[in-house]
Amino acid sequence: MSVTLTKAAWDHPATVVGYKRLVVRRMGWVISLGAPPLTALACIGRVPHAAWAFGLMLVLGTPYLPWVIVAYFRRRRVASVLQAYPWRDLPCRHQRRVNGSPATVAIPFREDFTAIFRIIPFPVPLATLEDGHPDRIWFAGDPRFGGVVSPVGGHYPVRVVPHTPRREECGGEGFELARRVGLARGSGKATRT
Repeated sequence: MSVTLTKAAWDHPATVVGYKRLVVRRMGWVISLGAPPLTALACIGRVPHAAWAFGLMLVLGTPYLPWVIVAYFRRRRVASVLQAYPWRDLPCRHQRRVNGSPATVAIPFREDFTAIFRIIPFPVPLATLEDGHPDRIWFAGDPRFGGVVSPVGGHYPVRVVPHTPRREECGGEGFELARRVGLARGSGKATRT
């Protein structure tokens, strides 16, 4: 059974603080991947082996840079969802991959409907983050298109998307709101970032 906690998740003080930490975390990702290569580039010709360091950082960091930049700019989608949808306290199951990191979270919204979501952009062990309730989760969003989850308390908001992409029917209750905040495209398909 779902319990709605506030009119909008953004009204919960711990959520605003958690979102600010999310922004700082994502900015740190961008800086940690962007600043070292730029520093090495500036040092080429002045410091021995700076070109080698630049090349090595470029080879190692470039594959992650697009993910990190997209994650940084998509933080606004998290804020839009938190401002439009209320937190709902729901039961959940954290499913694990072979290497032990959390791949998905399954949330039963009704007896006949359980949504499976992927945590993006990187898996986060929500069940272990300052949470005394690993079998409960707070969800804000539309079960068809994804949204934001947090451990109980709303202090660590993280974006989730449907694990298996599928085209939902355009229209219906809540479709316009989901489209407006960026959870769904006009075609009815959930956004993946």
